Amino acid sequence: MIIHYDIPELEPYINWVYFFFAWQLKGEEEQKRMRAEAEDFLHQHVGHYRAHALFLIEDTHSIGDNIVLERTGTLIPLLRQQQGTPCLCLSDFLNPEHDKLGLFATSVDAGLETDFNHDPYSKMLAQLLADRLAEAAAERMHEEVRKNYWGYAHDEHLSISDLHVEKFQGIRPAVGYPSLPDGSVNFLLDEVLDMKQIGIRLTENGAMRPHASVSGLMISHPQARYFSVGKIGDDQLADYARRRSIPLELARKFLASNLSS
Repeated sequence: MIIHYDIPELEPYINWVYFFFAWQLKGEEEQKRMRAEAEDFLHQHVGHYRAHALFLIEDTHSIGDNIVLERTGTLIPLLRQQQGTPCLCLSDFLNPEHDKLGLFATSVDAGLETDFNHDPYSKMLAQLLADRLAEAAAERMHEEVRKNYWGYAHDEHLSISDLHVEKFQGIRPAVGYPSLPDGSVNFLLDEVLDMKQIGIRLTENGAMRPHASVSGLMISHPQARYFSVGKIGDDQLADYARRRSIPLELARKFLASNLSS
């Protein structure tokens, strides 16, 4: 399923906290001035740029620390925490018999990142707003999935503020983030989603271009929560490489920031 979003539809979903953080703005007056400038920029470019969401809701089940997509047979290996109680893995929140899983990617028109190279300030402003629009598209898309397309929370009534602090049922772990740290998982998602449908291409490491893109999973379990995989040992690295069917050294490269040695 593909959804195209115009700027006015996504503007209410923008989380300005991260925009201010990127500019390192702490004063209220500075933030108000910068937000007004950013909103003016967005309004000037209504109709010129859009954001895009791509998602599928797949039949699935878990096998140990893996997720299996039943339609394609795709296996998505995951990593388990080695510290803490309990030691969590995202597969813990999926039924080993049968379940549903959402896969998604969102992005923006590439021009929002490339059309302002003549002006460094406008380029930075456009890039940061592109990031926010891609995230806002993920927020809006996930809301529509929960309430309509998947429908497991069809009676949800949450404010934008509630959405930003994730009061909804389920989680939306993004590729490259602490619960799902291997950015190369994008290759597995791309096999199913075909991200080029919304203009996303992957680098040799699985990074997405345009940079203002988000991908990940949607899990509906009421007790699902985020966690950080943290550091892993050589034994878990070797096991992960085996499950991903990739050479050990390639797995080491993909998970460099999670290695304890």
